[in-house]
Amino acid sequence: MSVFKIKGGKKLKGEIIPQGAKNEALQIVSAVLLSSEPITIHNIPDIVDVNKLIELIGDLGCKVEKLGTGSYRFAASNIDTNFLETEQYRKKAAALRGSVMLLGPILARFGKASLPKPGGDKIGRRRLDTHFLGFQKLGAKFNFDSSEHLFHIDASELKGCYMLLDEASVTGTANIVMAAVLAKGTTTIYNAACEPYLQQLCMMLNRMGAKISGVGSNLLTIEGVTKLGGTEHTMLPDMIEIGSFIGLAAMTQSEITIKNCRIDMLGVIPETFKRLGIKMEFRGDDIYIPSQERYEIETFIDGSILTIADAPWPGFTPDLVSIILVVATQAKGSVLIHQKMFESRLFFVDKLIDMGAQIILCDPHRANVIGLERKQQLKGIKMSSPDIRAGVSLLIAALSASGTSEISNIEQIDRGYQNIEGRLKALGAEIERV
Repeated sequence: MSVFKIKGGKKLKGEIIPQGAKNEALQIVSAVLLSSEPITIHNIPDIVDVNKLIELIGDLGCKVEKLGTGSYRFAASNIDTNFLETEQYRKKAAALRGSVMLLGPILARFGKASLPKPGGDKIGRRRLDTHFLGFQKLGAKFNFDSSEHLFHIDASELKGCYMLLDEASVTGTANIVMAAVLAKGTTTIYNAACEPYLQQLCMMLNRMGAKISGVGSNLLTIEGVTKLGGTEHTMLPDMIEIGSFIGLAAMTQSEITIKNCRIDMLGVIPETFKRLGIKMEFRGDDIYIPSQERYEIETFIDGSILTIADAPWPGFTPDLVSIILVVATQAKGSVLIHQKMFESRLFFVDKLIDMGAQIILCDPHRANVIGLERKQQLKGIKMSSPDIRAGVSLLIAALSASGTSEISNIEQIDRGYQNIEGRLKALGAEIERV
């Protein structure tokens, strides 16, 4: 198991390019199974979760050809669905939560599939009901084998229908859309997620010959077609990385330019960081963050304490709540962080409290952060990364802290961030993987 050793307290400087979006990649790479024709995808991040998924579709018989850094050509003309019954598939799919995204395309094109219970972050309950209920409404029949912890699904007769999703799940919506594009008749999905990543998926499927309307709204209408063709697709930069780098710049008082951000697709993310007092400039499609000695959290108009809460898009993404919380520890003022969507995601604050942060964990969903206003620097400690986003939040805290920190279980960080220590070193960070 690897450990990051970080010597904190250094100001960083320079330019950094965000990787391709992890959450988009898991959907887009799965979607290549919907067609027998070649599909070329650019800006795929070189991270553990995505590489595991690419390996899995290769095991299924999809031809995978690497064209260059981040660019791949996929040809799913010879898929062997019998692989889904093997112990090898069971082990690989159970270790990767993103494997659930293979269900929609496989059911749509081949009419049957198997799925072990997926793994992933330990950030609280992450129900798969939305995926399964959507497939069932389209006509799929589920059978759970409790002895093998395996779902067997028969989808030989998928038919379009009206459905109201019980939650605006991004992966759930994406999976149902991928199943519905080849179903007979028209599918109407209400309370659909409308994240940029889902918009990207729908636009790619439409280029392949699908008929999806309402893209970008919470009401999607899908007219089923008999087959899909090939296409070429470029993924968005990762908005979570962009937010992480904004937070990093503020915490370390660094002057950083984040390149090629697709600012038009970032929604309320820049505005939310500005509410913490962080200055930034949009220079074309780049975000420039100047070195700031101090930043002050806004209050509401009536003077009451600011609350930052996550919400389905176009609200603030839950994946950046951990970053906002860390950045607030050195601000002037207080903020109530409300993590509504996952009940175990704030438990990493005990590590920040050990570093000297002033945080009151009210309950599993809410934390009150009292900013130190840089009067007291965080101090380096030994800690462990509980999940991808908390891991990077602790990394940002360590880079701003006095002394040396050690972060173990960094395999969690590797699941979502490509060569993070190499890119931080290029900015001047003192970080080593041991």
